[in-house]
Amino acid sequence: MEKFGRRFEGKVAIVTASTQGIGYSIAERLGLEGASVVVSSRKQKNVDGAVEKLKARGIEVLGIVCHVSNAQQRKNLIQKTLQRYGRLDVIVSNAAANPAVTAILETKEIVLDKLWEINVKASILLMQEAASHLQKGSSVVLISSIAAYQPSEALAMYGVTKTALLGLTKALAAEMAPNTRVNCVAPGFVPTHFASAITSNKSMRKNLEEKALLNRLGTTQDMAAATAYLASEDASYVTGEILVVAGGTPSRL
Repeated sequence: MEKFGRRFEGKVAIVTASTQGIGYSIAERLGLEGASVVVSSRKQKNVDGAVEKLKARGIEVLGIVCHVSNAQQRKNLIQKTLQRYGRLDVIVSNAAANPAVTAILETKEIVLDKLWEINVKASILLMQEAASHLQKGSSVVLISSIAAYQPSEALAMYGVTKTALLGLTKALAAEMAPNTRVNCVAPGFVPTHFASAITSNKSMRKNLEEKALLNRLGTTQDMAAATAYLASEDASYVTGEILVVAGGTPSRL
């Protein structure tokens, strides 16, 4: 059993798209460190499964179905959290979609709209809904991607939406200061269901591992540890920053 600190004792954290993959590991880590966590995704079955697993680890958890591009469901996510716990300290915006693997110039408008809506706009609308309820000393973490710095051919438009999140981090950090810190984690490639098209292809995987100085793909726990740091008081003087967690894969200077 991992031994973690209890940096989130008495805190309440919402993590979107948190019934599997990186989102689930973030919810689990915050919960193991003492937070009451609110997990969400589009399907009730997935929400129920995640709640059961987290409860089995002794975590106080509330599961709510939330499709982040649905205004009523976003409102419901915040309201139900406040009804149950009476406060809100941490929001991790992790929901993302990549509906098509095509060149930007061949991407249909409906796909462009969906990418923008889920990967960027939903984060903004969620913050609009939540901002007035956040405690003094609260923290927001946006989950971007290494693709924000070098959008690859296969993930080009997805990468561009993740680039937008870097700018959004800076802008929201200024707007929500001094009471709320806003930071961003840019994960490298992690073998999750979401990234399976890339990470389950042997030659692609080998190529990605070779690009990383640490010669391996990331784990969901690597991303959870970085997110927990930024969300915690350990990062109380850090805002508007992007933490690249990609094993040394080239990103910025």
